[in-house]
Amino acid sequence: MALTWWPVAVIGFGCLAVAVAMALLLPTSQTQRRLRPLANSARLTALPEYARIARARTVSMIVTIALLILLFGAATVASARPNGVWWSLQPPDIGDDIMLCVGAPVTDPTTGAFLSYFAEEARSAGPQRIGLTSTNRRVIPLTRDHQYVVERLGDAARVATLPDDDALPAAQLAAKRATVAGFTAPVSYADYAPTAADVLALCLTGFPPGEAPADRRRSLIYLGPGELRAADDTRPSLFTDQQVTELARERNVQVNALVSSPGPIRAVVQETYGRYAPVSDDLAAQLSGIRAHPPQTDASATLAGFRGDVPTIPLAVGVVVTLLLCLSLAVLRR
Repeated sequence: MALTWWPVAVIGFGCLAVAVAMALLLPTSQTQRRLRPLANSARLTALPEYARIARARTVSMIVTIALLILLFGAATVASARPNGVWWSLQPPDIGDDIMLCVGAPVTDPTTGAFLSYFAEEARSAGPQRIGLTSTNRRVIPLTRDHQYVVERLGDAARVATLPDDDALPAAQLAAKRATVAGFTAPVSYADYAPTAADVLALCLTGFPPGEAPADRRRSLIYLGPGELRAADDTRPSLFTDQQVTELARERNVQVNALVSSPGPIRAVVQETYGRYAPVSDDLAAQLSGIRAHPPQTDASATLAGFRGDVPTIPLAVGVVVTLLLCLSLAVLRR
């Protein structure tokens, strides 16, 4: 046990030593008073009863002085802030990085249920980071600002619950269109047709490449069609399924997919040990199943040490000594 403020202990015990030395060495002036003479005082002091009382008084005085010194020492040590080190074997503090990858329109009721599920989960999220990517826009970068995530996901999810445009007032219609445009930019291409692999690649780039993969559990959850373009569309795309698989392995990401139609991304999911399934009516149960099987990590438990105040012993000694002093004074009064 070490002392944080050791000069306090040095000064305190130095003062105690000076007080004891002064009590023993300095002469005390005797009070001049007139004593009444007693006959046969030698015979009185030789009585066993007198000797027993004198002995008890001497012992009680010595015990009281010793307890007072011990109480002063305990208070001095406690004031000097004794400290110590604790060691504990801690499990790895692994956080989750979850990128929500949406290939379906934001006005789709399934998309609304998907976003609502994670908006509710973000309310009680711990160290996990959540992001959202659409077919051509990073709607929410990976962030721990869960309040911001709840607001953005909630705004996007509410779009799916709104009635048709013809039934909306002008202000509400403008807000809906702004939300839809902020979710997916209305862009058309002449010599390019996006595929589900392109969307997955865009979502995978949302995971920072410079971080140590073992420090985080990274998972991507895709919702949408298994293929975005028609089978007879011959325009080129940016990524192949094999390139997406290599990108996912490079960034240590588990790819999961809930699809509304079959497509080639199933191979990417299988290669990254994720879960693949058609979207069902019980979407919440499917998402809970994915969240219950996060990717495995190689992180192991670590031995951690903590230094802090340990005033338990001196304070306990002070309490016990105080109780003994109270009891001894009560006995002496009787």
